[in-house]
Amino acid sequence: MIKTTSSSLIETLRTRRQRLASLIDFPAILWSGSSNPRNFPANVFPFRANSHFLYFAGLPLPNAAIRLTAGKLELFMDDPQPESALWHGGMPHREEIAQIIGAEAAKPMAELELWIEDAATIAVQDAATWTQQSQLLNRWVLPQKPPQDIDLELAKAIISLRLIHDDGALAELRKAAAVTVEAHKAGMAATSRAQIEAQVRAAMEQVLIANNMTTSYNSIVTVHGEVLHNEQYHHPLQPGDLLLADVGAETEMGWAADVTRTWCVNGKFSSTQREIYDVVLAAHDACIAKIYPGVEYQDLHLLACTVIAEGLVNLGILQGNPQDLVEMDAHTLFFPHGIGHLLGLDVHDMEDLGDLAGYEEERTRSNRFGLGYLRLNRPLRPGMLVTIEPGFYQVPAILNNANLRSKYQNVVNWERLSEFADVRGVRIEDDVLVTQEGSEVLTAALPTQASLIENLVCG
Repeated sequence: MIKTTSSSLIETLRTRRQRLASLIDFPAILWSGSSNPRNFPANVFPFRANSHFLYFAGLPLPNAAIRLTAGKLELFMDDPQPESALWHGGMPHREEIAQIIGAEAAKPMAELELWIEDAATIAVQDAATWTQQSQLLNRWVLPQKPPQDIDLELAKAIISLRLIHDDGALAELRKAAAVTVEAHKAGMAATSRAQIEAQVRAAMEQVLIANNMTTSYNSIVTVHGEVLHNEQYHHPLQPGDLLLADVGAETEMGWAADVTRTWCVNGKFSSTQREIYDVVLAAHDACIAKIYPGVEYQDLHLLACTVIAEGLVNLGILQGNPQDLVEMDAHTLFFPHGIGHLLGLDVHDMEDLGDLAGYEEERTRSNRFGLGYLRLNRPLRPGMLVTIEPGFYQVPAILNNANLRSKYQNVVNWERLSEFADVRGVRIEDDVLVTQEGSEVLTAALPTQASLIENLVCG
């Protein structure tokens, strides 16, 4: 059953619609998307509504669309078939749902084609809905960068709204962060009893499910932390292994958290693991300390690169001046990705629009390795929520690349590096809100200091 929304949420939704109306002078139609079948029509993957639809509609309604014009919302969806009650129970009709979300009207889906003239939209990810969008509007509706002027204008307007989180969004994001913190603590506590990665993952996701949430992305729980998006969970946990857990909750309304911690399976970092961990933590702390309105996010990334380079020089792994090493991208041998990304209704917020959301207008991605993976290149503003996630990885495909080994042969002490063979990957990630005065770490209740992590693992 669909829960009744609060009056405060209805007011938040109406305010969002009115703010959009102040930015565009044409109608916008946003589709929610549909469920995708796994192997036969009645067996579907879990439904996730399109985030732009959710932002203005407030409920994860499948097979629905909304038309926004002059601050008003009209809902288009079909009523449930009578026989569906046998399988899914009684469901509210569209008029009831319209009242719940504060819509001015509710119409059957078939009538949408009567209201599409001069309307803009944003592409939905599932193929069936995307096809419907293109057919009804009689033009290509493409993801990433909308080609039509009207669609591009709508995308830019929605980005300007979603970049800065309102109170309704922040309430949901705080809930996601709090549950994520508890999930990570549960994973740490379960490690001593676990035999394979999947058992730690189960302990973490159990907390999400118990709070009626799901994961905001496929969980990464792995002893192979050098595989940045590892989604395999069958590896055994051996004493001395580092376990990297990148797990985040998503609330019922679709708002996300994104947190990473790294700990040792036997509860105690080795000396080499602790040394690398502290280098990554220094970069993490330095970036958060520098978060203020007006600060360029790319500068935070470069700060992390410099701190990591300096730490690796101090450990004898890299040789040279840290700033010079960053200029020649030597640090990317071990820290090849960006420092983080936007966070909101999507875990990589609004990346369905490509770099339109992440990059300030007129800015483009660098062609430098490492810097080219930076997902956000904007000055920070109060109300923005970002992740800070530096890391250290020994990726065989990078470290064994003949060209890279030749290029950096004079700045890497390969013999010294071999002494850190028990460090495959370390990442430390928190969710940080930009405030008027600086920043607030929404996930601060989960410790980052190595000794406190060890205490949580050992119990």
